[in-house]
Amino acid sequence: MAKELRELDKDLIIVDKDAQKVETLRDEAYEAIVGDVSDPALLERINTKNLAGILILSSDPEANKAALANVREKVPRDVYCVARAPDVINMQEMETMGADLVIMPPRMVAKSLSRSLERAEGLRRGNKLTQWFEGIRGKQFAIVVHNNPDPDAIAGALGLMAIAHSYDVVTDIVYHGEIGHQENKAFVNLLDIDLYRIEDVDLASYDKIALIDCSVPGANNPLPPNTSIGVIIDHHPITDAEIDAEFIDIRPNVGASSTIVTKYLQELNVDIDSMLATALLYGIRTDTMDFKRNTDSADLSAASYLYPLSDHDVLDQLERPSMSIETLDVLGEAINNRQVTGSYLLSNVGSIRDRDTLPQAADYLLNLEGISTTLVFGVSEDKIFISGRSNDIRVNLGDVMKRAFGEDAGGHANAAAAQIGLGLFSSAKDRQTLLRLVNEAVVKRFLGAVGVEENGE
Repeated sequence: MAKELRELDKDLIIVDKDAQKVETLRDEAYEAIVGDVSDPALLERINTKNLAGILILSSDPEANKAALANVREKVPRDVYCVARAPDVINMQEMETMGADLVIMPPRMVAKSLSRSLERAEGLRRGNKLTQWFEGIRGKQFAIVVHNNPDPDAIAGALGLMAIAHSYDVVTDIVYHGEIGHQENKAFVNLLDIDLYRIEDVDLASYDKIALIDCSVPGANNPLPPNTSIGVIIDHHPITDAEIDAEFIDIRPNVGASSTIVTKYLQELNVDIDSMLATALLYGIRTDTMDFKRNTDSADLSAASYLYPLSDHDVLDQLERPSMSIETLDVLGEAINNRQVTGSYLLSNVGSIRDRDTLPQAADYLLNLEGISTTLVFGVSEDKIFISGRSNDIRVNLGDVMKRAFGEDAGGHANAAAAQIGLGLFSSAKDRQTLLRLVNEAVVKRFLGAVGVEENGE
């Protein structure tokens, strides 16, 4: 510590009760005195007038607490004081006594080692991805995103495409469904992103296929279930299904797939132009709800890296797209048809064309007073689509949705979705009967999964 501070041109006075250590320090040109840090008279031997800080770093916690008490009694409060503690209990006590900073060396070592290990893991994954792309130089590559892709999935695919292009790999981004949410449409249009519908390509023409923001062929993506996968990059929690690919990177602690891809772009020194940076930053921000949902330090560091590279005029336009008439209609239906049981709000919006209107309505209804969990659902021609949001720490919404609605359901603790084939419901005599049966089934399944009766018990 003394050596590091001296290299920063700090003037030091070192106190130690071991006379031999003090003598060694003096031989190395340090100003050192023999003394016990817990001795109240010690401060009288030191000129405290120009002190900027005091570091109490002995291995004796009781001596450190006594020294801290002496410092706070006899030294001006604006002198910065650091104290060493062996555990959380002593740390809290020293903070109460007035230490500006309390350090625990074991925890500091652990954090340093974990950061070092994380960097090593990042380099190892980067090397493996490099080797994988080296093996397909000049070949055809398809990056498949989940159905009705959102900005995070599309941006992650763009980032992986940039890496592929650096290895002369010809790449297409493939999707199924609709880009319906007005923000998603604005995202694709403003950034001039080329996407190909699965119906317009021949999957057999690609040498390798990647999945971004999803991890199982056929589960919320257009691939046949047993498709051979080259690369999987995802941030969603792993389901019970078997995950199989030549290269797999799934990080459920991270808030966005765009974050994972950004890290690879950094590690592999791939140039990130303004368009790509804007896409990745917007992908991270939307999937973490501007860093308020499922956010990890990796998301923040990736966003910090991308921010100065991004086009902020485009970001500003993306954040204020016009609201479609259907979105407004669905929001109105969600408000009118709300069913409240305790702090749970469920709403059947009836027939829908654009499933992306459901999460917008679920987000909006979560703002209502006394509501901690929302579930909004609607019916298309052949499926029931369900979207949920929660700010209740007691509820893991992803697990609840899976219990209630099966394998085609899941997500994070506070944001999840499900889709159910109409199946038996399709035999209903008319549309109104169908909607009523769907409403009864969805409400009953969901409330049953959270252990709540429909009367609120």
